[in-house]
Amino acid sequence: MEKNLVYTGKTKNVYALDNGNYLLQFKDDCTGKDGVFDPGENSIGLTIDGVGDVNLRMSIYFFEKINAAGINTHYVSADLGNTTMEVLPAKVFGHGLEVICRHKAVGSFIRRYGEYIEEGADLPAYVETTFKNDEKGDPLVTKDALVALGVMTEAQYDDIKDMTQKITRIVADDLMEKGMVLYDIKFEYGYDADGNVMLIDEIASGNMRVYKDGQYVDPMTLSKLFFA
Repeated sequence: MEKNLVYTGKTKNVYALDNGNYLLQFKDDCTGKDGVFDPGENSIGLTIDGVGDVNLRMSIYFFEKINAAGINTHYVSADLGNTTMEVLPAKVFGHGLEVICRHKAVGSFIRRYGEYIEEGADLPAYVETTFKNDEKGDPLVTKDALVALGVMTEAQYDDIKDMTQKITRIVADDLMEKGMVLYDIKFEYGYDADGNVMLIDEIASGNMRVYKDGQYVDPMTLSKLFFA
């Protein structure tokens, strides 16, 4: 099948296929700073052999589980030999939107709201949205603002929130079976030609904050523990 490079990303390259779908090529480049991995960073900081492979493996595992649960995703198939994933075409919301679901109060949540809540306190599958904008530090945006700005409809937002909470529960339950606790996780969504919302991008260890026995588990260790 013919493929044409349409986008070179920080951790993935995107190709257009002649069947109308797209191909994501997972890379071993990671975001970070000064050679230290950090999923929250906006620039490539290091290359870790095999990280593309484990990110694709985890994405396949969860996308297949989420599809089986009747939740829309862009996942079609994958080729581990070439570290690629075929996906359905999807438009992103605005210039890119990140959706975070939080089970525990940590990270930027505690930095913002620490005077009201203790670090590590339980949260009720709290969902928040941020615009992908490196220069502005990925600003928070509310449902009302997303609708007022024409980024999405109220129905699309409600779908995203519902899907996010359901998917987060699937991921959290899986991790719990392996003795790990999901604190928060980040997703991306798009929509098809009819406006139907679907989960896009990847579901990898670098997009989630996970603890085991009260200690933070770094993404590479998490991937090893997950597939052990």
